[in-house]
Amino acid sequence: MKQGWYDLVYLHFPYDPDVVQALLPPGLEVDVYDGKAWVGLIPFSMRGIGIPGLPAIPYLGSFPEVNVRTYVKRNGVPGVWFFSLDINRILPTVVARTTYKLPYCFGAVSHWRDGNDVFTTVRRRWPRNVKNRDDAFESQSKEMLTAHTSIHVKVGQHIPNPTEFDVFVSARWGLYSRTAKNTLRYAPVEHPPWPLQQATVVSLDDSLVRAAGLPSPTMEPHVLFSSGVPVRVGLPHRA
Repeated sequence: MKQGWYDLVYLHFPYDPDVVQALLPPGLEVDVYDGKAWVGLIPFSMRGIGIPGLPAIPYLGSFPEVNVRTYVKRNGVPGVWFFSLDINRILPTVVARTTYKLPYCFGAVSHWRDGNDVFTTVRRRWPRNVKNRDDAFESQSKEMLTAHTSIHVKVGQHIPNPTEFDVFVSARWGLYSRTAKNTLRYAPVEHPPWPLQQATVVSLDDSLVRAAGLPSPTMEPHVLFSSGVPVRVGLPHRA
């Protein structure tokens, strides 16, 4: 499939690798940087979904997305593992769950840029299950258990020479998923290098990371922004 991923915000939190590894399926190993696993909260605008050589699919081809992900490898091949992907289109949610076997979720999702300010909101509607290991979070009311996020980020200067860590969290070139029979699949991803910019968090209120089964982050996130790139995602195959 062809896609466009634009106005991306990269928020990354460090975790104990054992904590993240416990949430991965057998056969995948958490990929670490500086001895830590990294969990990303990544909002962006998905645009122009379609088949190469054909026009984008009207209405269904463009929408905001917010994913929670980490970085993994299998037999030395790096990739992304998604804990959740929230969008505001029910049909792509169902199609992605049944074809790529990715944990897409449906709800009220918005993502927009106004000059150097980027805003994102999510309020998940389906599926309702919330997995987390934060007792304080679990003790809150049922209404508060609705997975949500509210993000405001301010974009800064361009980064002419990305650091090794910047590349680690942005250039993965593939994604892993799991079939209904619990076998692993891998889909290659191709795109130009990310144009990266500095960014700072103005405000952040998030429970999507906790809803994925992770403890609450204990440190401030590492933040990046990218105006985006066109992307091609290959057919998934047995890993």
